[in-house]
Amino acid sequence: MTVLFLTFLLFLSSIESLPSDSIERDKQEKFEVDNKTIPWEIKDAVVEALAYFPELAGVRIDFEFKDRINGAVMQAQPRVLTLLVTGKENREYRIKITRELDLGDEVLAIENVPHDALVGWIGHELGHIMDYKDRSTVNMMHFGMRYMISNKRLTEAEIAADTYAISCGMGHQILTVKNYILNQEGFDDKYRNKIRDLYMSPAQILSLQEELEEEEG
Repeated sequence: MTVLFLTFLLFLSSIESLPSDSIERDKQEKFEVDNKTIPWEIKDAVVEALAYFPELAGVRIDFEFKDRINGAVMQAQPRVLTLLVTGKENREYRIKITRELDLGDEVLAIENVPHDALVGWIGHELGHIMDYKDRSTVNMMHFGMRYMISNKRLTEAEIAADTYAISCGMGHQILTVKNYILNQEGFDDKYRNKIRDLYMSPAQILSLQEELEEEEG
């Protein structure tokens, strides 16, 4: 159990301690709505994505810019303390977002990503939170361990996030961000191959979208 717990903590990044002036500056640079804090630069895209997830109304989510996220552009995580201390109903989350994309000859600020692709990227991360929010602490510990050591479990988690987003009506945006990553010049081949190998393909997204539309029709 101790090994499981320590492994799980590695799945979650540590909580940074910031000087008070940095905290105050951060507050001034964030838009706040419905218990969410959002950098002003991506406010419109985040608010649009959140509109597809009424189940997340009132859930604490902090959207945070980071200089770099290992192996990812965005990453959704539960806050460690709320995961361990509070019940799942009061759990808090953060979505880390790479401030700039390194596209080889070009450095692109995240807010300059095509709008629908950015909305889809954020929607995918909100899909992860949908997957997390009803899991118990013990279940999340097992989930985190499996996610770290098994590509099969990682794929299952990423497909679940896409499925949540598509089921909420974001099929177009999820397809747009997938095509953007696969076709935009400059993305690292390792990252592009990860998206191709472990995530839903554009064809799978279209198939699921059509299936859901048929069920609704």
